Amino acid sequence: MQFAPVYPVLYRLLKPTFSACLWAGDVTSKTIALTFDDGPHPQHTLQLLQVLDRYQVTASFFWLGVCVNRSPDVAQAVWQRGHWVGLHGYQHRLFPRLSVSELRQSLEQTQAAIAQACHISIADAQQRVRDVRPPVGVFTPQTLAYFRQWNYRPVMWSVVPEDWLRPGVAVTVQRVLAQTQNGSLIVLHDGYYGGQDVAAIADQLIPRLLQQGYQFVTVDQLWQQKINGLLPR
Repeated sequence: MQFAPVYPVLYRLLKPTFSACLWAGDVTSKTIALTFDDGPHPQHTLQLLQVLDRYQVTASFFWLGVCVNRSPDVAQAVWQRGHWVGLHGYQHRLFPRLSVSELRQSLEQTQAAIAQACHISIADAQQRVRDVRPPVGVFTPQTLAYFRQWNYRPVMWSVVPEDWLRPGVAVTVQRVLAQTQNGSLIVLHDGYYGGQDVAAIADQLIPRLLQQGYQFVTVDQLWQQKINGLLPR
């Protein structure tokens, strides 16, 4: 069963309730963030990078630590291009199902994997890689409290085309175009589920969004908008 029509409604309900999360950017600016979950993948992510290179778009990636360890060269290629990197947990397990120690270990293991793959220090990774997107977007108020205690920043989304179910490139592109507006935070997937189509989706989607006058920014830039008071509370 597909829930794509439900996500915009869910976004509107959850955003004001959990305002500590980053859900979107500045609604008065034609800036949007293109984000990718579940990677890096040895084929899908490299194909996606070619598309991002072609259009000179900087994106944000939320990685699984186990996938970083499997494809460290791909992780390094993403990092060297200046894309923003965040955490998606070590494995794709729902955060509320983890114990406190398991949750913290999952995030720290992923930071360590990124540090090793990208040839940076652990301290640097802890400082620069602290955005967290929970798998499937599932969290609890307690989860957010732990993030705050451990100096992580929770990142969600405003446009979810359900590409991991592979409804088709054209359908996914149309879903994104229909929902995108100023400040949109778009989530796609370059991992083992849905990643088969991600390069083709990006190749069709990016030029159409550029034609509409949108500028692609990173998740960190959206945070700066929030910190500077440009986002509604």
